[in-house]
Amino acid sequence: MLFSLDKTDKAKVGFTATKKIGNAVIRNRAKRRLRALFVKYSPKLKHHSFVFVAKLATVQVSSQQLEKDFVKVLSRLKSMEKTDV
Repeated sequence: MLFSLDKTDKAKVGFTATKKIGNAVIRNRAKRRLRALFVKYSPKLKHHSFVFVAKLATVQVSSQQLEKDFVKVLSRLKSMEKTDV
């Protein structure tokens, strides 16, 4: 779902969805959902270049599950800044 490239001076992001997941409406919906999560979590992200690849499950799962998976992947990549909670 996500690739993280070398550190840069500023966070960069790209979103992609192939025709395998559906027509243009479904592909755009998948990218919008990923983009919304990126905007929500971008203040907590380290400066990397990110490439999000939408899969079929991106449009099939609930928003809560997608957000949970999104945070899990970023945490696994150690791309999230640690916050004082």
